Amino acid sequence: MKKALMSLLSLMLLFVLAACGGNNDASSGGAVTDPAVAPEAELVISATNYEFNQQEYTLKKGVPVEIKYENKEGNHGIMIPALGVQLDRNKDSIVVTPDKTGTFDISCSIMCGTGHSQMISKLIIEE
Repeated sequence: MKKALMSLLSLMLLFVLAACGGNNDASSGGAVTDPAVAPEAELVISATNYEFNQQEYTLKKGVPVEIKYENKEGNHGIMIPALGVQLDRNKDSIVVTPDKTGTFDISCSIMCGTGHSQMISKLIIEE
């Protein structure tokens, strides 16, 4: 029963990732991506097995930021749906300008094992 449930959840995650992963243009989320804009800030998010290096990350609304992803241990990626961001070993950085405030989820975008569902941090975008 547990294997069937885990298989179903894995399949659902694959469908979600396939739907989200086709377009890396963050303008559909809560951010604007413009390669010509120089970042004014940098956010580095590191992942090890089943955790990110921080529980919360903070950005400022309207400030261009380069989000960099570092995979320290295991096979992981990051997904920030509110910003339209998905990064992994193949694409490890993006420059975005958050255009809305709030608290948003950062989660692992690659099924990485038994701790995958607990691999969540928060992104706080302040005024």
